[in-house]
This record gives sequence, C-alpha cells and structure tokens, in this order.
Amino acid sequence: MDRLDNTIRPYAWGSTTAIPHLLGVEPSGEPQAEMWMGAHPGAPSRTTRGTLVEVIASDPKRELGAEAVAKFGPHLPFLLKILAAGAPLSLQVHPDLRQAQEGYADEERSGIPVDAPHRNYKDANHKPELICALSEFDGLCGFRTPAEAADLLAALDVDSLKPYVDLLHARSDKAALREVLTAILTADREEMARTVAEAAAACARLGGEHAPYAGIAHHHPGDPGVLAAILLNHVRLRAGEALFLGAGIPHAYLSGLGVEIMANSDNVLRCGLTPKHVDVPELLRVVRFEAGDPGVLRPAAAPDGEEVYETPIDEFRLSRYVLPEGATAHDLTMGTPQILLCTAGSVHAGEHELTAGQSVFVPAGEKAEVSGAGTVFRATVVV
Repeated sequence: MDRLDNTIRPYAWGSTTAIPHLLGVEPSGEPQAEMWMGAHPGAPSRTTRGTLVEVIASDPKRELGAEAVAKFGPHLPFLLKILAAGAPLSLQVHPDLRQAQEGYADEERSGIPVDAPHRNYKDANHKPELICALSEFDGLCGFRTPAEAADLLAALDVDSLKPYVDLLHARSDKAALREVLTAILTADREEMARTVAEAAAACARLGGEHAPYAGIAHHHPGDPGVLAAILLNHVRLRAGEALFLGAGIPHAYLSGLGVEIMANSDNVLRCGLTPKHVDVPELLRVVRFEAGDPGVLRPAAAPDGEEVYETPIDEFRLSRYVLPEGATAHDLTMGTPQILLCTAGSVHAGEHELTAGQSVFVPAGEKAEVSGAGTVFRATVVV
C-alpha cells in the first residue's frame, strides 16, 4: 500500500483552524477548506511511485481490480476529502447521470470551453456525495414542506415576502416550491437585495430557528440565496452522523469538519450564496422539488466491527472502524481499491503508522490489516 501525500485546497470559505487542529500543526492564518485524497486530475494524491493518477494509469487492473475497471473504467471512481467549513458554501445541486451526459454533450457541441465561468458541465458524470461529521456540523439539505417554509417567512414580517408566503399556501408542494424558488432567483437584484437585508435583520432579531439564516446573510449580504436557503431543511449533525446528497437535492454546508466522499465529478449547478454563475433555467430543470426529511444517516454495524454508511450508489462505499485500545487487528483485504484515512488516535495500516489526517491507498487484492487505537475511515467501491 502507498502512503498518500495530499493537497489542501485554500478556498475562501474554509476554516483557518479545523484541518490544522486535526493534523496537529500550527494554523497558517489562511483558510484551509478541503484535503483531497484520490486521483482527481485537479489535485491528485502523491505517492513514492508518482501521483495516484500515474500509479493507476500504469496498470489499472492491478491497482483497481478487473471488476472495478469493467464497471467504472480505468480510473478511481471516487474522491475522498476532509472538508472544513468556516463559512457557508454555495447553495447547489448536482445532476443525475443522464442529465450530466446530455448537458456535457450539449456544451461540447456548442464549443464552450471547459474552464469558461458560465459552463455548467465539466464532465459527463454525476456527483452523488456523502458527508460524515467529525464535529458538530451544520448544513442545509432538501426542501422543507411549503407550510413550514411559509411559517418561517411569515414570521419575518417583511412586506415584500408576503407574496411568497401566499404562493406557498396556495399551490401543491412541488408547484409551490418551484414557483417561489423561481421568483426568488429571477427577481430584480436591487429589490431582492433590500428584501434580503430586511429578512436578515428579522432573522437576527428572532433568533432560534431563524438564527442560521442570519449567519448565512452575514457572509452573503443581499444574496437571493439567503431566501432560497430558508426553503431548505436546516440540519445539525453530531459526530458520526452523515447526509447522503443525491441528484437534484439542493444543499449547502454551513460550518463544521467532516469526511466527504463523492463520485469523481465537478458538475455543480449553483442556486446562490456565491458570486459565480447561476444558470436559472438549467438549475430549475435539475432540481427535484420534493419536500421531506433530509434523512440523517447513522452507520450500520457489521460483525467485524465495520460501521457502514449505506447509500444507493456504487461509485463509492464509506465505512469506519473505531478501534479501542488493545483490539485485535482487522483484516481489510478486498478485491477493490481502498483509501484508508485515520481521523483520530494512532493506527497501523500494514507497515504504515497513521495519525489523524494521514491516509494510504490500498490496491485491489493487496493485504490490508489495521490495528491500534483510533478511528479509520475506509473508502472503496461496490462491484
């Protein structure tokens, strides 16, 4: 197995302290948002054999296993991250596989450069993802019922929001949510900025369940995404709890530290809380206007001590082992590629000693034993 040397991405929304604290190093004062583990060409992990992209490309069947190559192609189909949000991320959705393939093909035919700021589809893949909290973690996930959203908006007592309240009461669930989100994103920007400012002041005054939206508005003053966020479920995860974010589900991470895994894609359609391009017609085509519980996941225990976060897709499978002092070694050998990430304590993975934030890549079929006292996350695929 290969010890991984991973890149930390300094996005502006990143925490200045969470990842350094995890790694046991002094903060630099700069935001550290994500640490990437995998073979994404934007920031592949490095090994003594070269980048993980180069290692896999040299012999895909040996590194990934014949079954994984047959199912997903000669590349690692997931990207594992440590994510540290110090400020809200953009409100966004991801397309399903068919939408991604069609959207990518359309933009290729139109000759839009892949790095163009108004391009929606960077590749032809979908981007389901899972976030597992390492600390208390706040986020937004999926739509509230229209009645719940109407109550939150009505409590703000802002005159310009009353038409949205009426719409939420007057239509069926899907139609109400679609009409209100469309109205928010297509309204005059100057008028909307004034409405958002009034709403933010009311949220700060009311506190309680309105408090998260005051915080969002502090980071994104005047942004229509503040009102769009009120339509969504606010979720607070405890350490060990997770959210699965499938295609079309609007979401945003607000604060906290977590382990994130996703299909290896860059396809994002933004709804707000960002200065970047928002393609409203394409967004409305992709969003699933379905209200409901966000579905907090807790790991299912297996007999060997593995705790699995069950999801409905095959590009990734995330689980963890919480190893007590003196526990016997666990044999993690599999016929699929794995990344093992330590998030607490000190563990041995083969010949490598891992402390918090350190990781290894395990080729398919290679012997993999873990021991010690700590927490290890295991990322692999389903074949």
